Amino acid sequence: MLYRKLLKMSDKSYDYRAPAFGHRKRGTEWHYRHPLYGSAVFLTLFAFFIGCGVPNNPYPKSEQNKQIYYSTFDEEPKHFDPAVAYSSDEYNFIQQIYEPPVQYHYLKRPYELIPLTAEAVPQPLYLDASGLKLPPDTPAESVARAIYDIRIRPGIMYQPHPCFAKTEDGEWRYRNLIKADVKGFTEIKDFEMTGTRELIAADYVYQIKRMADPNVSCPIFSTLKNYILGMETYSAALAKGQEDAPFPGVEVVDRYTYRVILKEKYPQFVYWLAMPFFSPMPQEAIDFYKQPVLKERNIVIDRFPVGTGPYRIETLAPNKEIVLVKNENFRIERYPSSGESGDREAGLLADAWEIIPFVPKAVYKLEKEYIPRWNKFLQGYYDTSGISSDTFDSAITFSDAGDASASEALKAKSIVLRTSVSPTTVYLAFNMLDDTVGGYTEAKQKLRQAISIVLDYEEYIEIFLNGRGVASQSPIPPGIFGYEEGEVGMNPYVYHWHAATSRPIRKSVDTARRLLAEAGYPGGQDSKGNPLILHFDNAWTSAGATSILTWIRNRLDELGITMQSRTTDYNRFRDKVKNANFQIISWGWHADYPDAENFLFLLYGPNSRATHGGENTANYDNPAYNRLFEKIKNMENSPERLTLIREMKDILQRDAPWVFTYHPVSFGLAHEWVKNSKPRGLGGGTLKYLRIDASERVQSRQAWNQPVIWPIWACVGFLILGTIPAVITIWKRERGTG
Repeated sequence: MLYRKLLKMSDKSYDYRAPAFGHRKRGTEWHYRHPLYGSAVFLTLFAFFIGCGVPNNPYPKSEQNKQIYYSTFDEEPKHFDPAVAYSSDEYNFIQQIYEPPVQYHYLKRPYELIPLTAEAVPQPLYLDASGLKLPPDTPAESVARAIYDIRIRPGIMYQPHPCFAKTEDGEWRYRNLIKADVKGFTEIKDFEMTGTRELIAADYVYQIKRMADPNVSCPIFSTLKNYILGMETYSAALAKGQEDAPFPGVEVVDRYTYRVILKEKYPQFVYWLAMPFFSPMPQEAIDFYKQPVLKERNIVIDRFPVGTGPYRIETLAPNKEIVLVKNENFRIERYPSSGESGDREAGLLADAWEIIPFVPKAVYKLEKEYIPRWNKFLQGYYDTSGISSDTFDSAITFSDAGDASASEALKAKSIVLRTSVSPTTVYLAFNMLDDTVGGYTEAKQKLRQAISIVLDYEEYIEIFLNGRGVASQSPIPPGIFGYEEGEVGMNPYVYHWHAATSRPIRKSVDTARRLLAEAGYPGGQDSKGNPLILHFDNAWTSAGATSILTWIRNRLDELGITMQSRTTDYNRFRDKVKNANFQIISWGWHADYPDAENFLFLLYGPNSRATHGGENTANYDNPAYNRLFEKIKNMENSPERLTLIREMKDILQRDAPWVFTYHPVSFGLAHEWVKNSKPRGLGGGTLKYLRIDASERVQSRQAWNQPVIWPIWACVGFLILGTIPAVITIWKRERGTG
């Protein structure tokens, strides 16, 4: 309003008959606008501009002193239903909202399970075929049942939600809705009334039953059915409409206790209990969302979750932003009081025992392009950031010892670099069912070994990842039991040990050429002189894909092998993998839980993608490997288990169904005002631990975003100079001297 008032005050009219500088016509009359009118308007805008402070701040001024966390997402999450969601972009949100019974300790490494909603981390009870109790170290072959009793802490409440709302008469407020009841509704906050209730054991049981429902399409059902007693039979009954079918593998013991029964010993099951799949689901929510008028408006559980976690969704505009706010009903939870070595010195225990969450609100903006996101991070408008290859050299420096740190420019802004090796393996899979690259003969092994040698992933890591990777020797990444460094952990078919430097050295291209000749392709040609042509299927459409494909092609060309890229859209690519219609693909796996079994199962024969729909994309099926896997999958970590894992790795390294490529190293940047930030590759729900120093952020934003005002002053001077002739003319006319 200030602008409009000043504009009105400056609008003075003069009754002159001839048009002159600054005149305008009203009807048949010429009227004069004061020559300083334009300058007044400009100065008004300038004053407003300066008075507003930082002019490019994308957030309301009312938020600037609050502990709000600002971040981004680059792709719309597809699922918020914990029985369906299974990707990192979805987990970034739902793990702040839903709570499985256990979680990983925020600070400790190696990863340690601790209770979340459960009173304790459940320990299995083993029974033999007669129902007699067995000791914990009983071999898996002697265990007929493994029973887990999970007791939930009383007093945990769900977030406010209309699915719990009742009338004064105790009837459901929002059931049997018709179109008129929800006219104009597009999201949950359009409902006026909300309610809540206590978390109970039946909510966890209901969720496990949902995972067995064919209509839900839980992505881990194919694995769970192999372990949870009666799950497959129950699922088949649901498919026939028998909703009251028995499910002996899960039951409610009492209000706060439920039981899960496994068909065999499987110690890794306790890690599954830390995944969002095993979060509670109140039946009231499903009954509420299944109403046709809500489905028509896309108001469904897959978009509007209902949880007991520290946050709930306040705003869901996936094409713009997603806003989380603190769950008003969240219980008292405290920041951890212990961690690993160095955490106290890093300030990560300064908030020990304090009540969490610290951040009352988190705003995630959609940013599909990296450069705008990076620039806003440098301006202080986003609290954390990753690093792309385009900005890596300007953001990161390395010491002579190879240690990474933030560049001087970032340090000047007190930006902190945090790194960690991800519990992830990236690999190239050969289709073991293919006539050319598949098979288990010595010749086929040597063909794949030769390709593994020539694809120099140390070089790849430097060129395409800016050094952010660890060359892999097996499927198992660092930090997981079974990963070993040094000569004992080396792949001897691709590397030789260099004693002088105590590190593995990749074998030479000449060695690869010799192996290729022994495989029947000397110089890259078969016995008839036909060139060896291999197809690389992919769905790479990013800007850097061409460079990577060229690198692979050039490396194979050193062996005389011709590589043809077959790039297609992602859906068709997935179909090719599903139907084993490929020769070589690139794939990867991020740990569901910190155990070697979660990586070694990727090459277990009965998990073949083509024949069983599993995660074994190479369709590898070696009986010796399969037998060893069946032994280790049910074992606790021990020297005996490590010995068996070494045997499995040796089989894989010899057969080479994969080109073992690298384990990513994550580089993350955070402003100094973000407290308690520590990388964690497993588990989620970490937002509750972060604390924001809002005053420090305000000061930094103001210092980094001062308006550049000299061009404005130059324009002011130009306008003033431009009005001088008009002022002189008017002055002369008024005195009759013009």
